[in-house]
Amino acid sequence: MSATVIQASGLSKRYERGATESSALLRDKLARALRAPWKGWSGQRQETFWALKDVSMEVQEGEVLGLIGRNGSGKTTLLKILSRITRPTSGTAELHGRVGSLLEVGTGFHPELTGRENTYLSGAILGMSRQEIARKFDEIVSFAELEKFIDTPVKHYSSGMYVRLAFAVAAHLEPEILLVDEVLAVGDINFQKKCLGRMSDVARAGRTVILVSHQLGQIRRLCQRVVWIDAGSVRRDASAQDVVNAYETAMSAGEFTSSDRSNMGGQKARFVRWEIAGEAPHSITSFGPVRIHFYLEVTEPIHRGHHGIALFNSERQLIWGKAADDLVLTPGTHRFTYEFPSLPLRPGPYSWLVSLFDGTEQIEMWEGVPEMGVATDSLQHPRDEWSGILNLPSELSVREEGGENGKSYR
Repeated sequence: MSATVIQASGLSKRYERGATESSALLRDKLARALRAPWKGWSGQRQETFWALKDVSMEVQEGEVLGLIGRNGSGKTTLLKILSRITRPTSGTAELHGRVGSLLEVGTGFHPELTGRENTYLSGAILGMSRQEIARKFDEIVSFAELEKFIDTPVKHYSSGMYVRLAFAVAAHLEPEILLVDEVLAVGDINFQKKCLGRMSDVARAGRTVILVSHQLGQIRRLCQRVVWIDAGSVRRDASAQDVVNAYETAMSAGEFTSSDRSNMGGQKARFVRWEIAGEAPHSITSFGPVRIHFYLEVTEPIHRGHHGIALFNSERQLIWGKAADDLVLTPGTHRFTYEFPSLPLRPGPYSWLVSLFDGTEQIEMWEGVPEMGVATDSLQHPRDEWSGILNLPSELSVREEGGENGKSYR
């Protein structure tokens, strides 16, 4: 039976909107007191809100746990508490083992030190000896692809260089617990693939990983269990497939649309949802014809509409794209329908990107949510490295030249 390495009980965190009094400088407090002595040293009371509210969970040794939820739901606050970066307002968190965390670009790095010096510093903070760090050093530098810049102060690094080194250090110095936030989005596609592979290696080695990501395909592939944080509380805690499906269902039902897209007031048009015609509104389960609808709400007439669409796989590789010009759209709801004889894609998650322009003016650029799942049987090579993008039905027949007898293979 696996041991419990993370035990969180009743974690809550309260913040004040605007500047917090605890972080104000003494001179600022003195100036406020002189300007408004009747308010005393405490200053005007700020409005408070709960970033986390009574969150409890256990994580077992060797478990890969995913955290999902909308922006501002409390995921990063939870990781900061577990990393000992911030204190909870109430509740407790116990962690058993060395913790490596990557919560934001450059966390734990000193800008004046070189990449080499920061690597040794990070290892020392994790409790590793100089000999242990030296043994891993070349592997870390090679993974980060920073051989030419490892002796440059990190204050001169780009954000991409920063995150490459930060992840390489956190993942290679063998922490028992690895906490990773959405910072992987800073790197390019190839680096993200390397990071995912490294996290898989860490998990297979029996270490514990907590991963925050909005890329639900990553969560499905890497995590056995997922916790959905919503408005600072645990909304669901179950298997990855169960929780991600529930989250996607909530998104497709428009539950998050009003808050996540509230900054689009006054926009001429916006896509609000998409669906596949049939029993499974966001999954392809057969090799037959596929009809996909995208719904656009138009508030002002569009006279020279240009519409684009693209389909990406989980590694952000472009699978298909198309465009249409000279669209005339009147106010109201419009349904854009694409019909395909089939979409013979390998099983897994995919994402749509749809756009709309009026002449040269960009009106809308929408990442369709939820992701599209392809749940057909795999007709490809059983080894993943020989499995391609397309999932084409085929039949092999083997016959001796000049003979009539033979055998067919599907």
